Amino acid sequence: MSEISILYEDNHLLVVVKPPNLLSQGDATGDPDLLTVMKGYIRDTYDKPGNVYLGLVHRLDRPVGGVMVFAKTSKAAGRLSEQIRERKFGRGYLAVVQGHPEPLRGSLRGFLLKDGKKNLVQVVGPGVSGAQEAILDYQVLDMSQSQSLVRITLQTGRSHQIRVQMAERGHPLLGDRRYGPRTNERQQIALWAERISFAHPTTKEKLVFTQSPPAVKPWTEFHLGL
Repeated sequence: MSEISILYEDNHLLVVVKPPNLLSQGDATGDPDLLTVMKGYIRDTYDKPGNVYLGLVHRLDRPVGGVMVFAKTSKAAGRLSEQIRERKFGRGYLAVVQGHPEPLRGSLRGFLLKDGKKNLVQVVGPGVSGAQEAILDYQVLDMSQSQSLVRITLQTGRSHQIRVQMAERGHPLLGDRRYGPRTNERQQIALWAERISFAHPTTKEKLVFTQSPPAVKPWTEFHLGL
């Protein structure tokens, strides 16, 4: 448990920092996942017998690290999920992308279609069956000769949304071997969940949690502009 940083905890919520390359939830690989790890933390910390309830209300892709919130009760899970559906749950990311987006601040809007069997998402027309609208806002914070540090705020939370929409505009994320150039370099994908905000499920208080990316490349090569 020592490697999982806990930002906040009460009787309803558990806010943690997910390490990169850890699954949010278990899958067919059987690899370790954050949900199971945090259930173990609750079981051990509070000496809870039997099954521990912990609600997964949003996910981060396996290679992506950053802030996540879990619900400790079904009521909290339902209310957080409702905020997500109503676009009242804020999610902010940092990404290093190839090239220099123009303009330096703007919005990307389109429709995405996911192929569940291949776990791939593509940009399609609005009339395609199963397509979902995807909207994000971005701001370039800093630039190097060939890359840019971008802060992204999601208006919708579609699978692989940031990766697909930035790549479609010609600015794939550094290290994204799925939607970017296929290289032999084993670069960690440069995407970090920097911020979440939402109303507390019982008190209605506005909560904001932030966490800077780890002090490693490529993050250390840019000014975060926090």
